[in-house]
Amino acid sequence: MTEFFQELFQTGLYKRSQGRITRQVTFGALLITALLGYWSLMRTLADCQPHLRLGLPLLLCALTVWVAYRAVNLPAFADFLIAVEAEMNKVSWPTRHELFRASVVVLFTIFVLAGVLYFFDAFWQWFFSFLHIIS
Repeated sequence: MTEFFQELFQTGLYKRSQGRITRQVTFGALLITALLGYWSLMRTLADCQPHLRLGLPLLLCALTVWVAYRAVNLPAFADFLIAVEAEMNKVSWPTRHELFRASVVVLFTIFVLAGVLYFFDAFWQWFFSFLHIIS
């Protein structure tokens, strides 16, 4: 645990040129999530004094920026993000046409299965009503 706190208070970047995009996206996602929480906190503290209503969320926001910055530079987490970006670069992405065709197949299958389930449900409802099990 002390190693975590020692790493938290360093200012350097771990493997600066590797996994930049994934780290930036992760950092942004952490900040957006925290900022939404702080916005909700500001609305909750609407009846409080202005220095508390604005000061507490701003202080927490500054702390979150630092923790998020350090989190994406912790060696274990940064290595994971670097590996994620490396694997994402290996993915063969479909073309726009392949994506459209696959989406049409999925939507068609969903509607067919929904229709089949509807008819099964209607049949069993009629059958149990016929037997006077349900009204």
